[in-house]
Amino acid sequence: MSVIVLLTLTGLGLGALYFLVASGLSLIFGLMDVLNFAHGALLSIGAYGTWWAASGNLPGAGPGGFGFVLAVAFGTAVGTVAAALLELALIRPLYARPREQILATVGISLAVPALLAAIWGADARTFPGPKALSGTFGLLGADVPVNRLVLIGAALLVLAALKLFLRYTRYGLVVRAGVEDRAMVTALGIDVRKAFTLVFAIGGAAAALGGALGGLYFGSVDPGQGTSLLIFAFVVVVMGGMGSVTGAALASVGVGLVQQFANYYTTAGLGDLSVVVLLAALLLLRPRGLTGRLA
Repeated sequence: MSVIVLLTLTGLGLGALYFLVASGLSLIFGLMDVLNFAHGALLSIGAYGTWWAASGNLPGAGPGGFGFVLAVAFGTAVGTVAAALLELALIRPLYARPREQILATVGISLAVPALLAAIWGADARTFPGPKALSGTFGLLGADVPVNRLVLIGAALLVLAALKLFLRYTRYGLVVRAGVEDRAMVTALGIDVRKAFTLVFAIGGAAAALGGALGGLYFGSVDPGQGTSLLIFAFVVVVMGGMGSVTGAALASVGVGLVQQFANYYTTAGLGDLSVVVLLAALLLLRPRGLTGRLA
């Protein structure tokens, strides 16, 4: 029983990490029709920004208490700014040229890890997390890492915030309307471009937060971390339904649990294969994914 509890909560923690990455990816693609391969780079930027700040390089930030909260906020803010700049400088001129979009974002996804490796080295860096989050707590005989609950809580907050943004805020409604008929919304005097930049920044913030908290899960950061997590984020987005935040949340839970249980009860590494099999089976039964709709 204790093994089941541990695997379940660990799988939910991993699924929460996947959701933080996939939510922004799904939001950007569903609302803006941009397949952003540079999303993993935004995660890496958030992870390294948090690591740099928590290592004592930012006044007031540190590996414990409020200092760590400040470090996470700094890493998330850096990722948010990077996402906004990416949309303004690179994506906005290419909205009508999807092929060039893909090439440009793939280029960024390769350049950012190389830049991070050039500055801080290619080896993984130990993540300076709080001691309170590095321990465990007992649940039904299992010793569960505390940081899994932090990831789950963060994912739930992000899910609630995104749904509220899309349904009840002016910019959320503007963006949804702009996706359906951009010309009509523009004719009403509404600047859709500002709303799209905001959406890109929100997606980048979610990815950067995933990178910041991913350091807690893995215990380290490395330049290629964002790229590896982006692969599973794309799987989650496809399984959940392109553009569906709710679907991404459901798919994240399924992928995280399947991966953890398969890795434990079978040969190590088969967890990744089981995720691919799950994706194929789902697409055969539901080609549009779990929900196939926005929000």
